[in-house]
Amino acid sequence: MESNIKFWERVAALYGFFMKRNLSSYDIISSKILQCLNKDMKVLELACGSGQLTFCLAKQVKEWYATDFSPAMLGEAKKQSTQKNIIFSVQDATRLPYEEHSFDAVLIANALHIMPQPDLALEEIFRVLKPGGLLFAPTFIWKSGVVFGVGAWLLQMFGFKVFHRWSQAEFAQFVEKKGFLVAEYSLVDSNITPICYLAAKKAV
Repeated sequence: MESNIKFWERVAALYGFFMKRNLSSYDIISSKILQCLNKDMKVLELACGSGQLTFCLAKQVKEWYATDFSPAMLGEAKKQSTQKNIIFSVQDATRLPYEEHSFDAVLIANALHIMPQPDLALEEIFRVLKPGGLLFAPTFIWKSGVVFGVGAWLLQMFGFKVFHRWSQAEFAQFVEKKGFLVAEYSLVDSNITPICYLAAKKAV
């Protein structure tokens, strides 16, 4: 199955620097998620990258499982880690090793649109979440325009592919079709392309 794994392995060391231009967007997203977390929670983060959301949010919960399918990206995150409640591991979001109903919440940020089979990831998230568990899935959505189109084309030339070009409403509908109750899907401005902040719940 085609994926972006080779791209992420090559750019892992530069990713954190590149994403600094988007810090204000991540601050808004973090503040929204923090309102829903507490010290008794066990949280799974998929596609943690180099930890743009990990370290701020992990402080507010009991256990934080930070995972990524790229060993290089995970290595960049581990370099920054000083928190004992964070457990790092390389994982494929479409084939998770965890038992059913293992987590109070799952975070997958800016990743579903670049997965060849995001439906499988959502099925796995649904499986490992406890009944009533929370899903946080802030995701870049497709932006029209020549400049954005050229930028996307250049990234593809370097080995990065966007598999799904959802609008805000299309993304919410996609998540709902997988059995989640969407509580919020709002736009967050970004220096890259708009982010749809989506929060949902697994039905009890």
